[in-house]
Amino acid sequence: MKSEDIKKAALKYFSIHGYEGTSLSQIAEDVGIKKQSIYSHFKGKDDLFLAVLKDAKEMELSSYVAYFKQKQEPETALYGFLEEMRRMFQENESLKFWLRMEFFPPTHLYKEVQREAVDLENQQEALLEELFDSWISEGSLLGKARTLTLAYTGVIVAIMVELAYSDDPKRLEEKFEALWTVFWRGISQ
Repeated sequence: MKSEDIKKAALKYFSIHGYEGTSLSQIAEDVGIKKQSIYSHFKGKDDLFLAVLKDAKEMELSSYVAYFKQKQEPETALYGFLEEMRRMFQENESLKFWLRMEFFPPTHLYKEVQREAVDLENQQEALLEELFDSWISEGSLLGKARTLTLAYTGVIVAIMVELAYSDDPKRLEEKFEALWTVFWRGISQ
């Protein structure tokens, strides 16, 4: 169980201080072990970081899958997911970490982080494209599934950027509503 405790502490510190600002000593102290004990579970800081990154990726993907498994009308599902992303960012350390590392990966781990980010994006898009395709087939939405998927993921990214960079709730709300209004108007019957 110590490796899970180590990853939990690492997630916290990487989220707050980034890769460069986090030390294995901080993580070890938080877990109540000596720094050298981390090497019993991970090869080093890079290995620990990548393990935390993969866990965060899996958590984000599982949240997509769990949310969209619920059978809902398109407007309710899509708007609700954007609200869920906003809520998760405020409550979920894993999502904060994922966003920070996706935007600002450690330079020497850029390729590994990029590979994980592209894999997650591809899986998310496949899930969304399948949903959009079913909604288009039943006549609930207009357009092509691929186009709607890319537009919706663009809305998600815009909201994530605002969450990551802005501390102005009014601006976030304005952007959220503007993006949603224009997006929904363009795809609804």
